[in-house]
Formats: sequence, structure tokens, C-alpha cells
Amino acid sequence: MSSLRYLENIVTLKLDTEKCVGCGMCAVVCPHGVFTIEERKAQVIDRDACIECGACAGNCPVEALSVKAGVGCASAIINGWLTGEEPSCDCGGSC
Repeated sequence: MSSLRYLENIVTLKLDTEKCVGCGMCAVVCPHGVFTIEERKAQVIDRDACIECGACAGNCPVEALSVKAGVGCASAIINGWLTGEEPSCDCGGSC
């Protein structure tokens, strides 16, 4: 899925490698392959592919991940589909 791109350098995703126990759940649940596990720790390999869905943070047993799910262009597009309204994420770009 590396061809799917989000706006560069605006993703709210944060990984605290000190807390990470290397369980691999983030890599399993991420729909865009943002994570890999190397040397028993999660690594963000494609931060800008993150759509801020929150699956990684919601499945991290040690809260090593944080992301503001429900914000940004991805959320605006999904809400637009659900409501039938024009997407608006207020980022200044086009969704």
C-alpha cells in the first residue's frame, strides 16, 4: 500500500520506543503498513502513509503509540462519504 499517500509531515502519529515491548500488534492492525518490528521494537517505516485511524494506538498494550484518530483529511473523506457532504478537513489542501 505504499502508493497511498497522506499529506506530508502532518500526521499526529507518535511512537515511544522506550515503552514499546515489540508485540507487533501495530504492524498487524495497520492498514497501510506504517510499522515494522526490528530488534524487538516497533519502527515507523512510512509515517506519511498513516491515515490516523487509531488502530495501532488502540491495540498497543503498553500505550507506546499515540495518534489523534478522527482528525485530518482521511477522517474528512470518510465523514463525507457517510454524510454525503463535501469533505472538509480545514488543512488548506484538497481532500
